[in-house]
Amino acid sequence: MSEDGKMMKGRNVEQKELRPMAGGIGLLGELVLLALSVLAFVGASVNYEKIPSAVFGFLIAAGIVGCIAFCILLGGFRIVNPKEALVLTLFGKYHGTVLKEGFYFVNPFCSGVNPTTRPTMSVSTGNVSFSSNTTRKTVSLKTMTLDNEKQKVNDELGNPIIIGAVVIWKVVNPTKAVFQVENYKSYLSIQCDSIIRNVARTYPYDDVDEDSIGEKSLRGSSQEVAERMKEELQERVEIAGIEVMEVKITHLSYAPEIAAAMLQRQQAAAIIAARQKIVEGAVSMVEMAIKKLNENDVVDLDEERKAAMVSNLMVVLCGNKDAQPVVNSGTIY
Repeated sequence: MSEDGKMMKGRNVEQKELRPMAGGIGLLGELVLLALSVLAFVGASVNYEKIPSAVFGFLIAAGIVGCIAFCILLGGFRIVNPKEALVLTLFGKYHGTVLKEGFYFVNPFCSGVNPTTRPTMSVSTGNVSFSSNTTRKTVSLKTMTLDNEKQKVNDELGNPIIIGAVVIWKVVNPTKAVFQVENYKSYLSIQCDSIIRNVARTYPYDDVDEDSIGEKSLRGSSQEVAERMKEELQERVEIAGIEVMEVKITHLSYAPEIAAAMLQRQQAAAIIAARQKIVEGAVSMVEMAIKKLNENDVVDLDEERKAAMVSNLMVVLCGNKDAQPVVNSGTIY
């Protein structure tokens, strides 16, 4: 292993499941400690004339120490809800992770770590205020949705397009999520933006000509494009202990500055395709008409008359407007 690889491996924090004492047992011990402290105070107060001064001082000191210990130990109770985890540190070092829900008693000097709940500083009217959306230190293991905002990118042909995506994700390793990146939610959002840009610019928005029919495009192969986004995003957020479950493209359109021109191109392509079908059908009908006339001996047509009939039929069948019949009372010669 290279020196850089050894350094990176040393920096990784391996998750260690912590199984702390049940909170009920800790609460019972706390009540016993409080009762003994109160008894020490009461006993010393009632019998202060009957007991030696050394014993009196000991009982008072024991009561004071017991009350202080009771207050300190109150900070050791933790509640972990279903689909949550609690990552604990002790004096700056990783202590363990509580993965099962319940009521627990841990070392009161341990502190929960969740970088997404750190207070943010905002400055307004000369006053500094701190705000935070939540004070919970547990890391949610629930399935969550990241609704990525619409962003303007260039496709493979350089056309500006507007694209947006939704990411379904969850935390599978809370220890990595807490220690490997600064803020795993922001990290996921930024990586999602980067992946959308990188993937979108490798595909055209749509098939532009006959040679590109069958090739993948953003509009025609949205499922395959979303699957590629998922794979690349998963590779980038693996370090943060996040599992990407699904990526869906929610919005895809041309940018407003070229939307009208692209609409005209699509309309022109549709008109050409429709005309092609009309011409193919008209040629088939003319061929059938000439064949039926010859088979039934309805009329004997020379090459010139056939050419005139073909011309008239093609005009009638391929025209945009209804044909106006002209009655010929004489001969064409």
